[in-house]
Amino acid sequence: MKKQQGVALSGLLMWSFILVIGAIFGMKIVPATIEYFKIKKAAESVVAKAGSNATVPELRAAFDRQMQIDNLEFSSKDLDIHKNTRGAVVISVDYEKRIPLFANVSLVIDYKASTAE
Repeated sequence: MKKQQGVALSGLLMWSFILVIGAIFGMKIVPATIEYFKIKKAAESVVAKAGSNATVPELRAAFDRQMQIDNLEFSSKDLDIHKNTRGAVVISVDYEKRIPLFANVSLVIDYKASTAE
């Protein structure tokens, strides 16, 4: 008999298991990553629209409005807003996202972003 070719049932089950676990991780991680990029984009938008004499409360209010538009539960209280040495407004965000995977196992991702160039 010549060499047989094909996929064994055990190999099919192993690869199916790996694909399902990968899909579950992806479905849980991708929304958190999209949220991070929306927060970063909103901060960049607020800085781009802010004038040189904008106050911190005005910047926080503009960021909160942007979060309402994007329907995200992220508050401007978690932002670090300051001016750099050139007088430009810099918004920094540093937060931790905890994603429950199964039972008592969670994935923790530290997100850090800044509008400084």
